[in-house]
Amino acid sequence: MGIGLILVIILVVVVIGIIAMYNGLIRLKNRVDEAWSDIDVQLKRRYDLIPNLVNTVKGYAAHEKELFEKVTEARSRAMGAGTTADKAEAENMLSNTLKSLFAVAEAYPDLKANQNFLELQRELTDTEDKIMASRRFYNGNVRDFNTKLEVFPTNMMAGMLGFAKREFFEAGESEKENVKVEF
Repeated sequence: MGIGLILVIILVVVVIGIIAMYNGLIRLKNRVDEAWSDIDVQLKRRYDLIPNLVNTVKGYAAHEKELFEKVTEARSRAMGAGTTADKAEAENMLSNTLKSLFAVAEAYPDLKANQNFLELQRELTDTEDKIMASRRFYNGNVRDFNTKLEVFPTNMMAGMLGFAKREFFEAGESEKENVKVEF
């Protein structure tokens, strides 16, 4: 009877450990999902601002048709991206096209003084800052989740419980390059 009781106690401890491990992974997974949702909310806000910005710039720089098409194409691609890696790549491309749009705006003093343009530019800058903060929050949660999946004893059970590592939201190669400053 003593050995049976010990085996029952060991089994109960193992089951409680697996339940605690599973619940911990679920909590971390939900935090990663919440962080991704925060990025999505900010990206949606950005997507909504871009057509207004393009239309405002079009009024002053109508001959920049190719740039407007690039911005629109980059926006569509970003909105349709599926995986985290595809989304990051598309978002980085969109950021680069928006930089080009603002560079064109520099050549039009009337546009730079337009109140609507200035407000849209301010809102877009604010949104970009929020996207950056959301990315950091997401990446921090992904780091915690991936670490939990890799440490002992969770690493032995995580795959069997259906958990897989998540991808970081990383900057594109063009964003990692040194900024060229010309005078």
